[in-house]
Amino acid sequence: MTKGSKTTGDTRGCAGCATGSGHDIDFTVAFQPIIDITTGTVFAQEALVRGPGGSGARGVLAQVNDGNRYRFDQNCRVKAVEWAARLGFDSHLSINFMPNAVYQPERCIQTTLEAAHRVGFPVERIILEFNEGEQVLDHQHLRNIIDHYQAIGMKTAIDDFGAGFSGLNLLADVQPDYVKLDMALIRAIDSSRARRAIVDGVMRMCQALDITVIAEGVETEGELRVLRDIGIHLFQGWYFAAAAVEAAASIPLDRLRITPH
Repeated sequence: MTKGSKTTGDTRGCAGCATGSGHDIDFTVAFQPIIDITTGTVFAQEALVRGPGGSGARGVLAQVNDGNRYRFDQNCRVKAVEWAARLGFDSHLSINFMPNAVYQPERCIQTTLEAAHRVGFPVERIILEFNEGEQVLDHQHLRNIIDHYQAIGMKTAIDDFGAGFSGLNLLADVQPDYVKLDMALIRAIDSSRARRAIVDGVMRMCQALDITVIAEGVETEGELRVLRDIGIHLFQGWYFAAAAVEAAASIPLDRLRITPH
């Protein structure tokens, strides 16, 4: 998304949440399910930014700048929690956040906690995702954020793993609960020896670190079968369902389980 200073003690982020113009950005949320094929159930719903009327996220994110990113980041989380409660989700809720917009973890998470308590959504079912594509120079600050979120019962995830700035260096310093493989590693993995070897290696590494792997961007049964054979059981992608605006996506029943070869 956008970048900013990473100084932990800086209070500009807090001021931005209080006075920023992020509330002027008109947006809503869509939800895409993450499927657990071992149980045939929805493990989580990922909240995704959408424009008014369900238009794409690009026009919304183009409005985010240094003056409103902090307030916008807060509002995204609050709106996701509110809609998840309104729709009666009983799964986990995965929400993206911008590490560079978090100055003091204990303060920046308060608005999200208050929203969860207000609408009755369990905090322990919230997963906070940060994108590897956002350059985070201060890994210690990111570790502090993750430690704090985990201490209050939330889960954390690295999104788009394998496509960003830090890769293995980031994972060496920061161990989240989940790693979401970038869709470029997933695409046509059933016909790519190199992709299969890479994903298999990442899977083994994450198992050793007690990190659960999620494969995102799955579009075909062939991809799903290879990933299942590698040992992955959590999946997200158009093979199961596209994101649904302000609603839970409809998932074909035959996609919820995969039979052996």
